Amino acid sequence: MTATPVHTDLYPTRGLGEVTTPRQDPVVWSAPGAEGPIARDALGSYERDGFLTVDQLIGPDEVALYRAELDRLIADPEVRADERSVIEPKSQDVRSVFEIHRISEVFAGLVRDERLVGRARQILGSDVYVHQSRINVKPGFGASGFYWHSDFETWHAEDGLANMRTVSVSIALTENFDTNGGLMIMPGSHRTFLGCAGETPKDNYRQSLRMQDAGTPSHEALTSLADRHGIRLFTGKAGSATWFDCNCMHGSGDNITPYPRSNVFIVFNSVENTAVEPFAAPVRRPEFIGARDFTPVR
Repeated sequence: MTATPVHTDLYPTRGLGEVTTPRQDPVVWSAPGAEGPIARDALGSYERDGFLTVDQLIGPDEVALYRAELDRLIADPEVRADERSVIEPKSQDVRSVFEIHRISEVFAGLVRDERLVGRARQILGSDVYVHQSRINVKPGFGASGFYWHSDFETWHAEDGLANMRTVSVSIALTENFDTNGGLMIMPGSHRTFLGCAGETPKDNYRQSLRMQDAGTPSHEALTSLADRHGIRLFTGKAGSATWFDCNCMHGSGDNITPYPRSNVFIVFNSVENTAVEPFAAPVRRPEFIGARDFTPVR
């Protein structure tokens, strides 16, 4: 009989009330002066603010390729019917498609691109695997936003990531204006973990991917964080990218403009931080949301 290892919960959440915990982990895990594609001053900015922007991570021809693949996927009836697709409750449009690096060879190539993997390794100080990938589609005229949250709060509570050794990259496939529901981050919020109140319902992912409830901070906590850190709205041309720490408090508003906002979103996790059992949920989420294949990206 094999004993199940016990992992200390450094970041309590989903209890009777909200609780704040100072970050227990580094933000940048690589050794000082370690070589990589991110310049030293930019890496310092990432460590301080929790995010890093790249004006053009991919070029116009690549944007066209990935946009065409996004359009193909959301138009495919089999993809739409797949559990990995999330549908807007009101419009019935496709909101997100998960695990795109397994569904699509085109996006599988992007995940392996050294421009992405090299930066992820430099930030996390190790080889990395894909914890999650998806395309987000935010068409104009009413696509709903994503409420304020820390990704790590969910990945810790429901997927079993023990430490903050995970980084996300959002690559714009359409232009991000200041009006079409762009990404907002509270700079510096990644240094404080906000444990949310309330138990996690079974199969919470079925609801949370459409409209988050469990793991949602209170208005009072969000106001306090915003007063302390401010809010940064990200704009940029198609092909630009934002890298951000797993514990950044972030969200995006509805898109009521005529201009769509679509992006590809990839989460890299350290191979030294592989998922264990959930810390605050009755069962694991499906593997297409929180991977259990820890094979390093090559």
